[in-house]
Amino acid sequence: MTDPKDGPIGSRKLGMFSGFAPPLQVVGYIATKLRDPVRGPLVRMRPDDALVRLVSEGELVRVVSERRSELAVLELDESLPRGGVVLRDVAGAALSEIIRVVRIDTDSRPRSRA
Repeated sequence: MTDPKDGPIGSRKLGMFSGFAPPLQVVGYIATKLRDPVRGPLVRMRPDDALVRLVSEGELVRVVSERRSELAVLELDESLPRGGVVLRDVAGAALSEIIRVVRIDTDSRPRSRA
């Protein structure tokens, strides 16, 4: 069953996002200090997990969970377990939390709301 405005009933609206986003588990967290030379929101994931989500290294992605939706830069790391991510400076993130990393669709125009 579908809703003419929103698509399939029960599906979440992700706005200007595209791609397939299976869940990932947070296996590590890095909190930087004020004087650290490299700071800011970052997601590390395996290259094969990134390929499934159609994202590439250095790309700006959205980290989505039940408690947050935040932008972060993507970094690839082959040493991580499949389905696991490490977050840096993502406010309120917790180990073992389930998140989704979603590609931001900057190629299409915003939909008009009638």
